[in-house]
Amino acid sequence: MDFVYIVLVLVIVVGSVILHELSHGLVAYWLGDRTAKDAGRLSLNPIKHIDPYMSILVPMILYLLKAPVFGGAKPVPINKYNLKWKEWGMALVALAGPFTNLLIAFISFLIGHFTGLLYGSGGEVPEFIFAELVFVNLGFTIFNIIPIPPLDGSRLLYAIAPDPVRNILQVMEQYGIIIIYALIVILGQVFSGIMSGGVNGILNFFYWIVGVV
Repeated sequence: MDFVYIVLVLVIVVGSVILHELSHGLVAYWLGDRTAKDAGRLSLNPIKHIDPYMSILVPMILYLLKAPVFGGAKPVPINKYNLKWKEWGMALVALAGPFTNLLIAFISFLIGHFTGLLYGSGGEVPEFIFAELVFVNLGFTIFNIIPIPPLDGSRLLYAIAPDPVRNILQVMEQYGIIIIYALIVILGQVFSGIMSGGVNGILNFFYWIVGVV
């Protein structure tokens, strides 16, 4: 049964990152940039989006360690100079990804809550599926809004920051993913605590919305 759960988590993770990346490309296309479309990234084909390390290995390790699950996919190519509103357009493109994950989590929560599937009314497997849909996508949301380049949250900083700060962010972007990995390794428990706190905070807000305090 453990193998079945691992497969279910993998399907949920891959599906979530695909929709995350697809939303980036769609918003960019709506704002005037065809780069993602021309690269074939406006697709639900997993092969177009999956990064073996960030889409599969990292989320699976985190799941097995019972830590908050997060990950990513191959970045969708975007040319910000084709976008309306330039930096602000890029911020909208970036925030579309975590917003999509937040929306998936909220819809899954609502369905699971009002049908009772989130609480085991349909059996152990449906309960697991809805719980993971909520927690995985909240994990993706929190992770991706961290304002460290190249994560999505940094694009909002680009839009509001003065030029000297933007220059620093551009330098950081070359090493940003290394910084993120280092933070995860060196500050693992602290990082996990921050992620868990963010996920639980949003989940409590969901319960508040449906009247459960």
